[in-house]
Amino acid sequence: MTYPTSELDRILEPEIMDTDEEANGYAAMDHSTTGAAFVQRLIELGATGHALDIGTGPGTIPILAAESIPGLRITAVDLSPKMLVHANALLERSPAKDRIEFELADAKGLPYEDESFDVVFSNTILHHIPDPTHMLMEACRLLRPGGTLLIRDLYRPNTQADLDALVVAHASEDTPYNRELFRASLHAALSVEELAMVAESAFLEEAEIVIDSDRHVSLQIQAE
Repeated sequence: MTYPTSELDRILEPEIMDTDEEANGYAAMDHSTTGAAFVQRLIELGATGHALDIGTGPGTIPILAAESIPGLRITAVDLSPKMLVHANALLERSPAKDRIEFELADAKGLPYEDESFDVVFSNTILHHIPDPTHMLMEACRLLRPGGTLLIRDLYRPNTQADLDALVVAHASEDTPYNRELFRASLHAALSVEELAMVAESAFLEEAEIVIDSDRHVSLQIQAE
């Protein structure tokens, strides 16, 4: 299958968003629509049991997932202590707080045994990692056979004009700082073609690649 490429060079972002400005700025963004779509996809893929969220950020998606999927237990990790402060504060207000744990851990080397999770998911972390192969290999290692996988991220637009149009379409009402965060994230994202190559290198050839929107792409595996 032929996947979209990009004329733009990949320009890396910091791997960890752990300044007050970065953590507060990201947590202040409105991710409700994309978060709801992500959780709906988890439901459609048959997510159940014990889930791992890799790169949870401010924790909005695992909380929404636990509130939306009865009985789902979630271990959610991030490498940014400041992001986890936001996540734990949000967790205190959730009726599902007894089924969620936030932990400090590196996506490229996670402290869990092989095949520990029925579900492995991640939202918009790949573009923060210079070589995301190791993170995807960890996702593959930790997912039990027959489990659910959902790894979603931005993908790098084909041209600078395409990127500028996405910033106008999706961030024109944000603060200047958050607009630049979004712009930088698009520059740092993999192209869909690059994602396909990385997935193959990480032994995730069976994962389906789905272009979800004008800016999001997913690697996914349906539960058996």
